[in-house]
Amino acid sequence: MAGGGGGGGGGGMAPPPKQEELQPHPVRDQLPSISYCITSPPPWPEAILLGFQHYLVMLGTTVLIPASLVPQMGGGNEEKAKMIQTILFVAGINTLFQTLFGTRLPAVIGASYSYVPTTISIILAGRYSDIVNPQEKFERIMRGTQGALIVASTLQIVVGFSGLWRNVARFLSPLSSVPLVALSGFGLYEFGFPVLAKCIEIGLPQLILLVIFSQYIPHMMRGERPVFDRFAVIFSVAIVWVYAHLLTVGGAYKNTGPRTQISCRTDRAGIIGAAPWIRVPYPFQWGAPTFDAGEAFAMMAASFVALVESTGAFIAVSRYASATPLPPSILSRGIGWQGVGILFCGIFGTGNGSSVSVENAGLLALTRVGSRRVVQISAGFMIFFSILGKFGAVFASIPAPIIAALYCLFFAYVGSAGLSFLQFCNLNSFRTKFIIGFSFFMGFSIPQYFNEYTVVHGYGPAHTGARWFNDMINVPFSSEAFVAGVLALLLDITLYRKDSATKKDRGMHWWERFRSFKTDTRSEEFYSLPFNLNKFFPSV
Repeated sequence: MAGGGGGGGGGGMAPPPKQEELQPHPVRDQLPSISYCITSPPPWPEAILLGFQHYLVMLGTTVLIPASLVPQMGGGNEEKAKMIQTILFVAGINTLFQTLFGTRLPAVIGASYSYVPTTISIILAGRYSDIVNPQEKFERIMRGTQGALIVASTLQIVVGFSGLWRNVARFLSPLSSVPLVALSGFGLYEFGFPVLAKCIEIGLPQLILLVIFSQYIPHMMRGERPVFDRFAVIFSVAIVWVYAHLLTVGGAYKNTGPRTQISCRTDRAGIIGAAPWIRVPYPFQWGAPTFDAGEAFAMMAASFVALVESTGAFIAVSRYASATPLPPSILSRGIGWQGVGILFCGIFGTGNGSSVSVENAGLLALTRVGSRRVVQISAGFMIFFSILGKFGAVFASIPAPIIAALYCLFFAYVGSAGLSFLQFCNLNSFRTKFIIGFSFFMGFSIPQYFNEYTVVHGYGPAHTGARWFNDMINVPFSSEAFVAGVLALLLDITLYRKDSATKKDRGMHWWERFRSFKTDTRSEEFYSLPFNLNKFFPSV
């Protein structure tokens, strides 16, 4: 009988805890303590500021991808500025379509890293190597990428609008959603601290300030209105950006190497001078797209990876918007519209496909505002700043380590959204432990092998004469969310006994009523189409 009165206070034994204190936390199919859910917009001034914050956050990927691709394609600062403008413009259109006619979730649809390896393969294709003029080379590669994207878009359009993905999503249980959603966030770890550390003197203060503004100040100062946590991104980025500019102007980087200069200086992006004052991106601006069967297949593989990752991100967004779990038919509709978005990427020539922005999903958690209107306002900012190039270029020149510091928090939030689905599962079941543990471990381990192999050898483990075939193997297995999500779903389906105990272990009894659009009245509130379109396009 150890542990009776060892408290040192001389009293007797502590009273036994009451029965209600021993109860586990109640399970919630909608996340509580969200200030504004999908259908409840904040006041207009606040909504506009929050929309601008979403625009700032999605700029990171929008700038980083062209910054790495354009020099390899043979383009200069002018092409880079045009490509950033085009990605922004198309992202604004796609976000509006997704929030109006797709899942109707407050999800930002932006550029995606999943397509970058395939685009690099197109850049390295033999038929472009003999072009001497860099301008011509850039345009020819861009047209090749456009053709591949246009063909690849058919995959998501067909899979989404035909209802095929609805049938796959019906097999998703809370248990198999955990690795998929968690690694949609945690799997992007290489874009967090490793990029932040390229300029530690501005990246680390940004990360510390963001945590102080979003977590500690609200914890210490309990005001009427949550100001610091809701606008933590604007406050912290403004302070650190000014500080980085002072370091640049003060000559702190005068004698440093070119890598440090690019990462740290606020005047090295080269896009403010190159960006036009006003320019509207238009279809086929680089010329008529060219088509190559192998590249189209490789891009389809990347599109499929983006589809799986977006499924995880959509589930995270629905959680942080305080909506009910996504009915499979709504998810399938969203994937169809995402396919339309990739088609727009191909038509306008963004050089990159689109998927759900994981960082903006994390921002929903930070602000606790899951309002659809806020994200629609941010889409307005994207279109506005893509046309007024010079103004957009000012914000696009924020140094990458500042953006990476934001990612450290946002990707972590999305990862924890995945972990939150464990509340529906039986964690004392060995079946649950095996599926969760094995999926997580292999989800990190397999892509690590593929990425390490690529760094050492300069090519992936699948290395044949057909570059497109290599991409179809290497790209999916380099994605943490894809490996973990597919593995968890396969294990969950195949290790399934049709008894009520297994059903409860995997949490399906909680999600049963969301398998169909009509079985829960709240689905109508969150996901029904506007303008009475549900009459013509009924959800099942």
